Amino acid sequence: MVKKVDTTALKFNQASIVTLTLLGFVLNQPWLVLLVGLVLAVGTIWPGVALFKLVYSRLLKPAGLLKANVITDDPAPHQFAQGVGALFLLAASAFLFALPGAVIGWVLAWIVIVLAAVNLIFDFCAGCFVYYQLDRLGLLPARSKQGGHNG
Repeated sequence: MVKKVDTTALKFNQASIVTLTLLGFVLNQPWLVLLVGLVLAVGTIWPGVALFKLVYSRLLKPAGLLKANVITDDPAPHQFAQGVGALFLLAASAFLFALPGAVIGWVLAWIVIVLAAVNLIFDFCAGCFVYYQLDRLGLLPARSKQGGHNG
């Protein structure tokens, strides 16, 4: 089965992560960090209800504001990267709510901002890179060659 990925959806996801998390930092609003972390976690577990993907596919693409750029690619590394981002943002939120003003919370959030921005601007997905290295070392569960795995 040939797997496809819409890179415009990925770019919109990255832009949403950067924008909302950065806004949370600038406004000192940890709830925005939590919101993005939850959106990423839900989208990782249930890709069909990923909020940023739904905004893109149901609003922006039909309105002609963004155009699909579908390529042959495995969605699993992208889902993995999103899951790692979710973990970092959820951990950041825990620190920010438990210890208001805790630098570690904002450091974790900034790691996600920077890595999502690098992916958005330079097309280098650090989470995907880690996924491929773990797969190469045999540290990921085996996936079916026929049915595939969508993360």
